[in-house]
Amino acid sequence: MRILSLFLIFAAASLPCAAKDTPTALTAVQSQIQPGILSVLSDESQACIECHRATTYGIYQQWGYSKHYGGNVGCYECHKAEKTDIDAFDHNGCLISIIVSPNDCGRCHKREVQEFTHSHHARAGEILGSLDNFLGEVVEGRAAAVSGCKQCHGAEVKVVGPGKLDPETWPNTGMGRLNPDGSRGSCSACHTRHNFSSAQARQPENCGRCHLGPDHPQKEIYEESKHGVAYYGNIDKMNLNSPKWVLGEDYSAAPTCATCHMSATPELPLTHDVGDRISWTLRPAVSEKVDAPAIKAGKQVKPWASRRADMKKVCGVCHTPDWVESFYIQYDNVVHLYNNKFAIPARDLIGALAEQGLVTKDIQFDDEIEWTYYFLWHHEGRRARMGASMFAPDYTQWHGFYEVADRFYMSLIPQAKELVEKARHNGKADAAKKVEAEIDKILNMPDHQWFLGKMPLEEKAKRTKAAGEFKKRYAQ
Repeated sequence: MRILSLFLIFAAASLPCAAKDTPTALTAVQSQIQPGILSVLSDESQACIECHRATTYGIYQQWGYSKHYGGNVGCYECHKAEKTDIDAFDHNGCLISIIVSPNDCGRCHKREVQEFTHSHHARAGEILGSLDNFLGEVVEGRAAAVSGCKQCHGAEVKVVGPGKLDPETWPNTGMGRLNPDGSRGSCSACHTRHNFSSAQARQPENCGRCHLGPDHPQKEIYEESKHGVAYYGNIDKMNLNSPKWVLGEDYSAAPTCATCHMSATPELPLTHDVGDRISWTLRPAVSEKVDAPAIKAGKQVKPWASRRADMKKVCGVCHTPDWVESFYIQYDNVVHLYNNKFAIPARDLIGALAEQGLVTKDIQFDDEIEWTYYFLWHHEGRRARMGASMFAPDYTQWHGFYEVADRFYMSLIPQAKELVEKARHNGKADAAKKVEAEIDKILNMPDHQWFLGKMPLEEKAKRTKAAGEFKKRYAQ
């Protein structure tokens, strides 16, 4: 103990960057956080602790329970900056930056940062030209986008002075944050500072900070699924603090979001590219194979089939090959049904209206039918597809396809017909005729003929018989 005390007194006498303090505070660093563990920090980080133990005690405690603490990684190791950094500033004699970017984390976590940088998450902040961004910044208002959209997608953080960041862009831990050093992303979006717990990042609630709500309810879908039910009933068996956390070795009670999309299995390594095992993209109005956009742009990417094969390996730790294959047949059928019955016809109808000048081309959401179409694919259509992808039958059916069908038949088609009549009344007979032909073509598709009373006689007889038997059963 005498040797330890002498060491701490010497450390206090040589601290840079801050006013020197008594050795009592340094002793507290060793004893209060993780008793029995001696952390030999850099002089700079020791100096940081002297102040921040008093001024931001919560941060000090969080760091003290982190693996960074045990590895002698302190404040300065993460926040240190170079003179050439646009956000560098002098803080009590030390050159630091407020933001710890993926470039900074990459000093130690090179592979993880490289994988993340190639992921769709890293580009989440590039939403300026999206319909969602137009809704947030224009239709709703900029403050809504700053405190809403950009807190998940990420903002372009702007420096306004030494140690000062634009409050319109900071604080922000959005997944695709555009950092002053040019890097994309925020590691603390998942690994919450200053504990940076892997166990926390592995839990579904962590992903649910952004992946929830009417248009992408993955968290709610997961909670409804068998996977979610199993997880919440067996949290104590999940071994979330395991250093390697390999499915089938360290746990088997249930998967979380991280299990399927990122974490290691006996056959697959951990990856920080969350799209690496996804085969369909369920985000756009019409789903396509996840590699399709890149292929169209002439880029080399991991093929769709390879991504699916990797996800099947995850499934195969707990399920038989036949079970996995049958699931994917059901899932693919849902995507094809959504695309071919509703999404493509709806897209073509909106396109015809715009082409004939019955809705404005250059302004979105100024016509009622544009809101209807947006709800159909962006909300209900996503829920139907995502529900099927993650074993949530209620989201596939009642929150999904039922809402899609209601929106299609009871809103989109009537609104299109109303625009046709308005055009005809205003002397645009040719435009009205072309859009009307598009509506007729859509409704005469086999999937929609029932709506016109054209259901095949055999099918109609079968359903009439079944309805009678159903009514009789409940009458007893």
